[in-house]
Parts: sequence; structure tokens; C-alpha cells
Amino acid sequence: MTGTSRPVGAITRGTTGYNRLRRSDRWLVHSPRVRTALRAAADPLVVDLGYGALPVTTVELSSRLQTVRPDVRVVGLEIHPERVATAQALTDEQGAVRFALGGFELAGLRPVLVRAFNVLRQYPVEAVPDAWATMMRRLAPGGLIVDGTCDELGRRCCWVLLDADGPVSLTLACDPFNIEQPSDLAERLPKVLIHHNVAGRPIHTLLSAADRAWASAAGHGVFGPRVRWRAMVELLRAEGHPVAAPRRRLRDGVLTVPWSSVAPATH
Repeated sequence: MTGTSRPVGAITRGTTGYNRLRRSDRWLVHSPRVRTALRAAADPLVVDLGYGALPVTTVELSSRLQTVRPDVRVVGLEIHPERVATAQALTDEQGAVRFALGGFELAGLRPVLVRAFNVLRQYPVEAVPDAWATMMRRLAPGGLIVDGTCDELGRRCCWVLLDADGPVSLTLACDPFNIEQPSDLAERLPKVLIHHNVAGRPIHTLLSAADRAWASAAGHGVFGPRVRWRAMVELLRAEGHPVAAPRRRLRDGVLTVPWSSVAPATH
């Protein structure tokens, strides 16, 4: 039952906006691993952790995931009681969505998918491992977590996909019309990586290689920045970077790599 224990975490700023998380939602809907997890789940329960002052992105997530699993249930969790009350008042008619008080302990729920966007960005980096571990312990079998960050309009986003064993992959996503070069996304790296974007570290190496490939693909820019982004990804793959092949019809600029290729060194 939700709300049976004190929420784990701290109150964050709560900024939100319509369609702010559309790029991560599109990725979730098309990700083979996420689709498999949702379709295989005995209970298609999804938690949207830290949805902010208004529940708009939680309702949007529910609508989008219904294209994968029509009976999906989404629970929005917030650590701030007033935000929960506001969400409940605004979404009384949303049968597939409900809201409750909760933090990283996920209010005792066992979801198959957790989306935690723009939450850990506001915590000290030392808090990330414990927050991840707390959520991972609550996952249903085969469950996944998305820990991400985006700008205010959702044009630049980065997120880590985790399963019950830890991080799986890192994804960078953007509106290619809104960047000068891929490293512009560095400011939106997840908390666990942002301080490691310095020369000699794996994430810096990836972003630098992407910038070089972006420059080399400048000739494709006559066909638009989306085509140029796709050419950049193919160049990175040709150079041996473990970048996932892009989908054929790509609205967003997306670059996904295994976590092992960017993970910070542990000492």
C-alpha cells in the first residue's frame, strides 16, 4: 500500500511543463527492452517519481505507454504533500493514473518501470548510489529505471537506463535544430556523470568523438540537422564506438551507448 512509510528523499524545485519529457517518452515507447518489460509484466505498473508541481508529464507518460500496453497503470509519486493533493484534484477523471506520497522507496510499490527525471540532478552526487539502490530493490522482476535530466523545454536530454543489477546504458537525445554540436548536451548529463566530463574520462572521450564526427558530417547538413545527426552516429559506429544503431525514422537526435563505455572509474 502506498503512503505507509516516510518518503525517502528531499523536496526538489518541482519545475515542469507540458511535453517537457516527450523525447524520453518516445525513446521508452520504441526501446525494445522497455517494450519487452512492459509486455511481459504480470502487472504493468509504472511509477513516475518526482513529477513536480503539476502532473502533466505523468498523464502524458500514461497516454504514451498505453500504445505499448493498453492496461498500463501509472502512479505519480511526490515527496511534497501539497503537490500530491494538487495532482489528485486535477486528475480525478484519469482512471489509468493516480498519485501518492512517496520517494525513492517507491511507496512500497513494485513497478516494472520507474521514470525519475530531473530528480537526482538536484541531489549531491554522493547520494546517487543509495538512491539507485533503494529504487532497484523495489523493482518487479525484469523491471527498469530511467534516471534522467533535461532542459526546461525538453530540447536537450540525457538519461541512464538501469535494471535490478545496475546501470545498463546512457542515452543522449536532443532536437538537432537546437544544438551547435553534440557536446552541448554535456550540461544535461545525469548527476552521476556530469562531474566526470573532463579530459581523459570516458564520457569526455565520447562527447569529443561525437563533436569530431559532427564536424565531419557537416556536408550532410544541407539535408537538415536530423540527417547530419544520423551521419554522425554512423561515423562513430565506423570508428568502433559502441553506439546503438538508430531507428530508421528518427525525429530526435539520439545516441545510446552501453554504460560500460562511459562508466566513471571506481577506486
